[in-house]
Amino acid sequence: MPWYVAPEQFMKDKADFARKNIARGRPLVAVVYDDGILICAENQSASLHKVSEIYDRIAFAGVGRYNEFDQLRRSGVQHADIKGYQFSREDVDARSLANLYAQYMGNVFTHEMKPLEVEILVAEVGDVAGHDQLFHILYDGSVVDEDRSTVLGGEADAIAGRLRESLREGCNLSEALTAATRALEGPDRSVDPCDLEVAVLQRSNGRRAFRRLAEHEVTELLPPAEQPSQDPREGGEGPSASA
Repeated sequence: MPWYVAPEQFMKDKADFARKNIARGRPLVAVVYDDGILICAENQSASLHKVSEIYDRIAFAGVGRYNEFDQLRRSGVQHADIKGYQFSREDVDARSLANLYAQYMGNVFTHEMKPLEVEILVAEVGDVAGHDQLFHILYDGSVVDEDRSTVLGGEADAIAGRLRESLREGCNLSEALTAATRALEGPDRSVDPCDLEVAVLQRSNGRRAFRRLAEHEVTELLPPAEQPSQDPREGGEGPSASA
């Protein structure tokens, strides 16, 4: 006979396992700005993307185990393509995709021995400002309908707190990217533009709203790094400085 484990303890152990492994990955931030949705993630890989397009105005992002959330992304693309072909492109929306993801992830968490070690985001840009949607799906299938911003991955609470302090409503793309980057960095470190994966769902792009930003675009949108001021008493250029 197998050892008996109380259901409450079994579920708690699986939740702790998933949270611990998800927190090992690099975080991701999504922000609503005046012309759409910005998704910014720490990612040093040029080919293994955390942020991708699912359909015309819908994007997918994930943190955690790459092979698991990439499988979810491919399933979402296939479902959206089939539904759009059989019915209408307007019938494909982020809410239905989020519900399908939540049902699948919840079934895995409940019935399988090992839960999915991922958190995912399904984002859809609206035709007008105020109609954008952000659905944050957790490892156990819980769905959170976010309003202006959301954070996935490790240290989510601390990053979300820093993001709320610097993010203003109706900000432009440069301000949104600056706030997201500063929130990811924190007070003790800095993140180079080459280590960021940035994509937008932009209303002004037309039907295909998704666009991935190149490194030079990210550099241009971010403000220049502040140089520390030098105390004249510490030497340097000037008549009193030694040669």
